[in-house]
Amino acid sequence: MHFENVKLIKKANVYDNGKVSSRTFYLGNGERKTLGFMQAGEYSFNTGAAEIMEMLAGEMEALLPGESEYHLYKEGESFSIPANSSFKVKV
Repeated sequence: MHFENVKLIKKANVYDNGKVSSRTFYLGNGERKTLGFMQAGEYSFNTGAAEIMEMLAGEMEALLPGESEYHLYKEGESFSIPANSSFKVKV
C-alpha cells in the first residue's frame, strides 16, 4: 500500500495507556484515513463515523455490532463498522 500527496497530523491519538495509538492523515482528494497500532490485549472502541478496518499485518479477533461471536481477521482482510456503534477486539 502506497499513498502520495498526503497531509499527516503530527499529534497521535493514544488510547489504553499507550497500548493503542493511531495517526490521522488526509489523501490529496481530502479523504481522511488513520493508521493504527495495537499491542496485545483486549480493547473496546466507539465510532462516530463509519469505519473500515484493514489488517496490514498480524491478526486480531473482532466482535462486531450485532454479532455474538468473535471473528478472526488476518493480514489483507478487512471489516466494516457502522457509524455510532461500538465493537471489541482481541489482539
